[in-house]
Amino acid sequence: MRHCLFALAFALSAASVAAADLPLASIKLPPGFSIEVWALVKNAREMALGRHDAQGGTLFVASMQAGKVHAVSFGPGYKAGEVKTIASGLQLPAGVAYRDGSLYVSAVSRILRYDDIEKRLDKPAVPVVITDRLPAETHHGWKFIAFGPDGKLYVPVGAPCNICEPDPRRYANILRMNADGSGAEVYASGVRNSVGFDWQPETGELWFTDNGRDLLGDDSPPDELNHAPRAGLNFGYPYCHGGDLPDPEFGGRRACAEFTAPAQKLGPHVAALGMRFYTGSMFPPEYRKQIFIAEHGSWNRSKKIGYRVTLVRLQGGRAVAYETFASGWLQGETAWGRPSDVLVLPDGSLLVADDYAGAIYRISYRGEGSKGG
Repeated sequence: MRHCLFALAFALSAASVAAADLPLASIKLPPGFSIEVWALVKNAREMALGRHDAQGGTLFVASMQAGKVHAVSFGPGYKAGEVKTIASGLQLPAGVAYRDGSLYVSAVSRILRYDDIEKRLDKPAVPVVITDRLPAETHHGWKFIAFGPDGKLYVPVGAPCNICEPDPRRYANILRMNADGSGAEVYASGVRNSVGFDWQPETGELWFTDNGRDLLGDDSPPDELNHAPRAGLNFGYPYCHGGDLPDPEFGGRRACAEFTAPAQKLGPHVAALGMRFYTGSMFPPEYRKQIFIAEHGSWNRSKKIGYRVTLVRLQGGRAVAYETFASGWLQGETAWGRPSDVLVLPDGSLLVADDYAGAIYRISYRGEGSKGG
């Protein structure tokens, strides 16, 4: 529980800022890329794109620690405009998903649905509770949510602890259910705490981040990027970490060889959160259909790590490289921002949510001759 309380206090300690106060000059990007503050949204976590066209649209943003959900209106050229609070008083609303004019919001044990949301931004209707049967524990109880290509809503349920052996039907898994909350089933198990996932454009297969356990030292175990091409795979928690590290307490009960190993080991304790496949065309070809990951940053490592956006390069269904794409939110041992999610806008630019600085950034590519941010 100490981890949860620390994370909440850390995020809430960031003061409200103006865009000009954020030191974007410290952000390092590859040549040709630039970064700007797109919108100011306190405690920005998961983002979901609503209805949109060439004239504009809406971005929905969960604010977990604040207990709120926001709508950011944008116009032609994807220029952000007014930010409205459309829900408040919710319990740790970390996740938002949009489908058929309705906004779905996670709130620990409940998933809520706000119908006809874009017609009611000034006064949303009372939400429909599509389920209230998820575990109520707040330790790893916040949930990134998204609809898969099968039309089902995917909902992770984290382990209610740092390390324990919980009921695998209730915890440490990724569920999927129908849009009305019916038909819930375990899609993947042995998942300690996934706070980001997406589906590979060519195959429709699920990839997800998973946060490794704490208190095994600075450099162990790694966070994970996992690949779940079908239902029923087990990724090892609590028996095995990173595909090859038996847990000192539970590892004797089951061998690492029984489980699906990570597609890519990530940095230890980087707190890998939101991830998306790059589906745009603005960035150079070598970035297309690759994976961007928001690394929130370590909380209990003797030297901080993460606080960046990373890139995992794929060849087909295989990860072949893991590298830093955007960094600079961590200066020495002091962090001024913590990336929490990424999202590709239809023009191909990349949004990055930051729940510590209270901002959403937009990263664009202007060509090798331009000056990066």
